[in-house]
Amino acid sequence: MVKFRKYISGITVLASGLFLAQSTVSTVLFTPTYDSQKPNLSLPSPVAAIEKTILSPKELLDVNLNTMMTDPVLKNASWGFVVFDPKTKKIISSYNENMPLVPASTTKLLTTETALNLLGENYRWMTQLEYSGQIDENGVLNGNLYIVGSGDPSLGTNKAGALSYREIITDFMSGLTREGIKKVNGDIIIQTALFKGNISRLPENVVWLENNNYYLPVGTTREINPANEKLIVKKNTLSADKKFFYVSPYANQMVYAEKYDGNGTLTTKLPDAPAYLANSFRTTLVKSGIAVTGKVTPKMTDAEPESRKLVSAYKSPTLTDIVYYTNQHSDNSLAEALLRTVGFFRKGDQTSESGKVVVKDHLKDVAFDAEGLNYMDGSGLSRSNTVTPIAQVKYLTSLMNQKYYQTYLTSLPIGGQSGTLKRMFNEAGNGQVFAKTGTLNKVKTLAGYIKTNSGRTLVFSLLVNNYAGSVDMVKKRMEKILEPTLEL
Repeated sequence: MVKFRKYISGITVLASGLFLAQSTVSTVLFTPTYDSQKPNLSLPSPVAAIEKTILSPKELLDVNLNTMMTDPVLKNASWGFVVFDPKTKKIISSYNENMPLVPASTTKLLTTETALNLLGENYRWMTQLEYSGQIDENGVLNGNLYIVGSGDPSLGTNKAGALSYREIITDFMSGLTREGIKKVNGDIIIQTALFKGNISRLPENVVWLENNNYYLPVGTTREINPANEKLIVKKNTLSADKKFFYVSPYANQMVYAEKYDGNGTLTTKLPDAPAYLANSFRTTLVKSGIAVTGKVTPKMTDAEPESRKLVSAYKSPTLTDIVYYTNQHSDNSLAEALLRTVGFFRKGDQTSESGKVVVKDHLKDVAFDAEGLNYMDGSGLSRSNTVTPIAQVKYLTSLMNQKYYQTYLTSLPIGGQSGTLKRMFNEAGNGQVFAKTGTLNKVKTLAGYIKTNSGRTLVFSLLVNNYAGSVDMVKKRMEKILEPTLEL
């Protein structure tokens, strides 16, 4: 906790000592005539100059925190801050460092690191084209084509360097040409046991965001407490494939759902990427003159699998690329897919519930300070997520010894330069703040690393809940709080 009294008396004495000088100078510089001629004249505050002269960066940081406690934007907010020295393992300065707060998308720090730790930086998802049966002398395949997925969250999206559906289909078509297949006398079977349970209970107190903007949560509102989530259901005549929408109780925006079950209950689901790929593939085959007699059909499990031959295999971008995209763009859908992937990797179960267990087990293994921790989803959309600033900085400090630390650090947005921090720290801190951002309605968070002017690396967490004013106003306060750390 910051201490300020020892600084105040010295500032007061020096400030009062300059009072007469100030008044004398002001009569010369600020006559009405001169002021009208130079409307943009801006002179430094003598008291501010004194503070910078006589106070150390650490003392300036503490004074900044003291100022923010009475600032109109933050004085009634719940917020906490800590800056930590990873070498000495000591707190440099802090405020409410043990207060559990909503972390918003800084939750992704936990999800993405768990994935790197368990899966490895070079992990890739595979989507394979295979066939069963025999190819006769006329190029007719008397058998089935199989598209075998593995839960690739980037499939067909162009995210993180992933290929588009069209590019993947082009590779598949080339594979069929190599095999001499000119007609398919069978079905196109989609086979993936991953992520089959798309409909599940949503996290408590989830924040709904508009479709195609951030992420439409997957699941049903059936078990959501109506006191927390009041849904307004209406028909949507704008789109043929999405027939209902509801209004977010937090973001006050329209959100689409695929199904309305009545009584205010709606259901959403993940886009079925393998199904879209398979149907697009079939259309391309037919247009290219390769007839397909059967249909596209899913087969999640196969008790008696046919003998099959590999035709073509598409590899996703590496996990390094996926984590980079996730953190730079704060991509909620990728974060939730990573949660499901680690769940499957450890539990053989693709549900988000298993993923949460795996993440929590991993955090326990790395001695995460679980006091005040509530991990409800992989992306940070739930307002029931909580964490303390001190837990975040100790966790981030522990990662500096991991072999994938550089990959992890590189994935974080850089102040004034990249990702979700491109419009913050455009002056002080430009290129020196490496941090994950988080934003919900009246929640703004920031956690990561700072490279100081002297070359030190410090770790910090700044979590602000229930602030007054606009998000831009609270971002300016965050920049002000962190500015003195650059001189530590």
